[in-house]
Amino acid sequence: STVSKTQVLAKLGQFLPRSSSSSSVIRGAMLHTLKPRQTNAAATVHAPAETVSVESNDIAAQAYAPLDTFLRRHNGPRDSDVDAMLQALGFASLDEMVAATVPASIRLTSPLEISDSEYAEKELLAKLKAIAQKNQVYRSFIGTGYTDVVVPPVILRNILENPGWYTQYTPYQPEISQGRLESLLNFQTVVTDLTGLPAANASLLDEGSAAGEALVVCLNSARKKSRNAFFADQNCHPQTLAVLQTRAEGFGAEIVVGDYKTFDFGSLGDRLAGALVSYPDTYGNVNDFRALADTVHGLGGQLVVAADLMSLAVLQPPGEFGADIAIGNTQRFG
Repeated sequence: STVSKTQVLAKLGQFLPRSSSSSSVIRGAMLHTLKPRQTNAAATVHAPAETVSVESNDIAAQAYAPLDTFLRRHNGPRDSDVDAMLQALGFASLDEMVAATVPASIRLTSPLEISDSEYAEKELLAKLKAIAQKNQVYRSFIGTGYTDVVVPPVILRNILENPGWYTQYTPYQPEISQGRLESLLNFQTVVTDLTGLPAANASLLDEGSAAGEALVVCLNSARKKSRNAFFADQNCHPQTLAVLQTRAEGFGAEIVVGDYKTFDFGSLGDRLAGALVSYPDTYGNVNDFRALADTVHGLGGQLVVAADLMSLAVLQPPGEFGADIAIGNTQRFG
């Protein structure tokens, strides 16, 4: 609009009553609405001569203060609840309770200093966004499975952000539980289609932890306790190998790291519980593991494939070339 705030305020001044104290409060509230960040909005406006009291502006500021601040929205205990808790514990105040439970060496001796005033959620998000914009984003060449992803808006909108997962359609319906089950079922269906295996779980494990779980599955499914050797290809992601070796210590398993193309699996004999390979490997190479699957199965072990799920949209599913277990990081889906 071409009408300035000064003109709007001057116009308001013609209609607002000026005699009673309540009228000055209303007028101050309107001034604060149009000038929310100024303590004395009337001082900067060329309205008809009248001084809005500081008390009026304080009332207006309180009336039009943001409602989405943390303290207002925080569901904390009521004063009566706090008193009952302190009485049950035998303390006279919260400060006395904290002093008795938190060591003085790690306790602040002065109130927490916050340079800015309390922000509303909208204001805080805008401030954080402004800070984040100072970051300089470069292309990452770290590799080792850390790949940038682009989530298509149609997937983001209809799958990840679909309110149907958590919106109840009857007052007594625990919809978020059903929505979670349905979303997990959809996830498992996608994983089974991509991996070519008959079943999938819906864990929240990273690839390294999943490799450790696959190790445990191979050890537990072995009929002999002496079958405790597990081979891992040297071209698996380094963080996956590190977690695998750490997990093996607790189960008394031996992790043998080598090149699957040249390693003599016969040297392990009936001690081989399983083998882990990466598909593609940490350098992006895509290998054919059909011969390896036959070798591992011939020795009584199981083949574990750490697969990039996104790549399985175009590569042969691990289940089709003999893999028994497939693991991976679904962060590739965003």
